[in-house]
Amino acid sequence: MIGKVEEYLLEKIQKEGTLHMTLVDPEMTSPQSAARIVQEAESCQSAAIMVGGSTIVSTSRLDRIVKAIKRTVEIPVILFPNNVTGISRYADAIWFMSLLNSTDPYFIIGAHVLGAPLIKRFNLEPIPLGYIIVGEGRVASVVGRAIPIPYDKPELTVAHALVAEYFGMRFVYLEAGSGAKQPVPPEMIQSVKRVTNLRLVVGGGIKTGEQVKQAATAGADIIVTGTIVEEYTATDKIRELVKNTKHPNVE
Repeated sequence: MIGKVEEYLLEKIQKEGTLHMTLVDPEMTSPQSAARIVQEAESCQSAAIMVGGSTIVSTSRLDRIVKAIKRTVEIPVILFPNNVTGISRYADAIWFMSLLNSTDPYFIIGAHVLGAPLIKRFNLEPIPLGYIIVGEGRVASVVGRAIPIPYDKPELTVAHALVAEYFGMRFVYLEAGSGAKQPVPPEMIQSVKRVTNLRLVVGGGIKTGEQVKQAATAGADIIVTGTIVEEYTATDKIRELVKNTKHPNVE
């Protein structure tokens, strides 16, 4: 069953084309700085706020940051968990994500079994997503015990994305890793978009408006940036990124 947040995203993609989301890493920010970043993100028309990171953070710290964000913005707050510790009752929704190229069953299904009762108890909206780490992978691949798919093997990415689709997931995420030297190449994005009917999320290594434009033109439905916002003046950078999501392929 599709919930309110997912419906909002689908309608916005249908109407506007590629969306931008701002990722806040609770390990790297305080409630005060998170509130400032998301306020600027909303003013620049970022479609939603994602909260999560690759390293472990205490649930109490996560709760404080999510509450600060919810007090500041009206756009949806979606959890981007790396484990069961990434679940907060104060968010609107959660990417219910399986790391499809992990070598550890815990990150494919185990953590989900532990987290599902909490998601139900907290009345969070789960959005099913296949998570695929590509390229460098960086910390995300180490923590998730994944074997990143090389950029020159898009056919392997397509195969994993098809698994997500056949499992009934509605979104797929191509993750290059936070701070990656190179973002997901347009050819890989095109390959997944051409073969599947999934909504495609792309993140990691995206630093410029031109890289956003390339990903959007290649077929990304949602582009996620986080590290770059922490490093620069948030308003100017987010405005540049959001502006470049606009392309002629609006459905």
